Amino acid sequence: MGGPAPEDTSAEPPTPEHTECSELSWSPVRGESPTEPVPWTVAMKRAIRCGRRLRKLLQLPPDPAADAAESFPTFVPLELLERIRPGDPNDPILRQVLPSADELRQRPGYTSDPVGDLQSDAGGGILHKYHGRALIVTNGACAVHCRYCFRREFPYSEKAAQGDRWSTALDYVRSDRTIEEVLLSGGDPLTLTDRVLADLVSKLEGVEHVRRLRVHTRLPIVIPQRITTELVRRLSDSPLRVWFVVHVNHAREIDAAVEQSLGKLIGAGIPVLNQAVLLAGVNDDATQMEALCRKLINVGVQPYYLHHLDQVRGASHFWVAAQRGRAIVESLRERLPGYAVPEYVFEQAGAKSKTPIA
Repeated sequence: MGGPAPEDTSAEPPTPEHTECSELSWSPVRGESPTEPVPWTVAMKRAIRCGRRLRKLLQLPPDPAADAAESFPTFVPLELLERIRPGDPNDPILRQVLPSADELRQRPGYTSDPVGDLQSDAGGGILHKYHGRALIVTNGACAVHCRYCFRREFPYSEKAAQGDRWSTALDYVRSDRTIEEVLLSGGDPLTLTDRVLADLVSKLEGVEHVRRLRVHTRLPIVIPQRITTELVRRLSDSPLRVWFVVHVNHAREIDAAVEQSLGKLIGAGIPVLNQAVLLAGVNDDATQMEALCRKLINVGVQPYYLHHLDQVRGASHFWVAAQRGRAIVESLRERLPGYAVPEYVFEQAGAKSKTPIA
């Protein structure tokens, strides 16, 4: 979930005043450089929180039928807004973030917890699905609200390991010596400030059997200035092997600022992988996916997974048949070196790993 980041903790989930769709929102005029460099916390605070406002800024007609979809709030930072083509309702970045009346359709098989997060809940913010690794749901704040998000109905207020609950999550990790790798997720762990994140990392470094730390984040893409010198220095100095997993679905999401953001991590010896989701109207053809994979490897990011859509309630309009997905991946194998082709997978509740789609 999205909201402003206070000075010393993390970005808070939106309150009613944050999520109200109001014409009083900050309103940049294109061409006036609304994305001049600002601290990432300021970027969070000035993000667009209103679908009607988003349409107006992008010179799109109103869509009253979509307003009810704002039960899952809009949250789009200006840094990402600048990569969306004005006047184009089919822009592949816009499609990922703009509320749609299609979200209100009830479709069989689409649920609130399609990947079984709740059945793998070990308490204290820990999700323990797979052998050797455990995931900490750090908080519920995100820097962008993706309309296909598989955690759009996740009960963060009950399940995230925030504040005093760090201790419960850490006790769980300490108690299970099979856990060699800890994943930080959310929400987005980089909506924690550098100080708070460093404190959590220090505690994980004190667990003898933990060897690796994986950070799953969209911040380097949607608000590139979040990758601060202090953050990179702290993580590169860690005795843990640190990996970043980012989320990019379309080549146009990677601009010069994003390249610089990713370059800071890679230049410090932190490997960066990408997870994409196969989405109708965004990247569901071989040419678009090839462009994405090429751009990723050209900036030093390895395509990791291509996820079949998680069947979360409200996202059925993004569905792409597995047969089409297989054809896209087969075409990528013909066009790209092997290391540039992501593994096409889906996540099944209760399974012991991601399931490859052959």
